[in-house]
Amino acid sequence: MPHRARPMTAILIFFGVNVVLESTINPVYDFICFLPYWERRRERIRRERERGSNNEISSVN
Repeated sequence: MPHRARPMTAILIFFGVNVVLESTINPVYDFICFLPYWERRRERIRRERERGSNNEISSVN
């Protein structure tokens, strides 16, 4: 074999890379998911649904 197998080193590197990636992705995920744009969009959609359900109820009566 041209190289020695080092499973413990490979496992430690794998977990180390995952820890670094996870610690850098969390702030990015939080920034993107909790932008005020999404909050305003969610509220707008909720208001439109309420208006639609109110219109359906009034048209039935």
